Amino acid sequence: MLENTINAKQLKSLTLAYMGDVIYDKYIREYLIKKGIVHPQQLHRSTVRFVAATSQSVVLKDWLDKELLSEEEQAVVRRGRNAKSNSVPKNTDVMTYRYSTAFEALLGFHYLSGNIERLEELIESAIQNIEERSVSR
Repeated sequence: MLENTINAKQLKSLTLAYMGDVIYDKYIREYLIKKGIVHPQQLHRSTVRFVAATSQSVVLKDWLDKELLSEEEQAVVRRGRNAKSNSVPKNTDVMTYRYSTAFEALLGFHYLSGNIERLEELIESAIQNIEERSVSR
């Protein structure tokens, strides 16, 4: 890993989200492979369920409703949610996209701050949340 010379508090929210997207995707892929999903097409379909903006948005709203985030984390989320992006994916409404950006910014913040234990707690919570919602459908 690179030397931790980055002050994550100083970075733009979209930069944090950019990093958070990559980190979350890595953890999800690893989780699915450990779960025994090894065929590329099946891996891709399974990964999409976790990394979709709608899933990320629902998880983040759940964390906020249950007050699971510290004040500092809530501030990162607010900044991420309010970040101005020049584009929104076709299949997602603006608010869902903003919450998913905030979700990714929070993960990017923890990764770049070196808070790996908290990052992994949040990712495990997200996985559990998404798995439980999949079963209840």
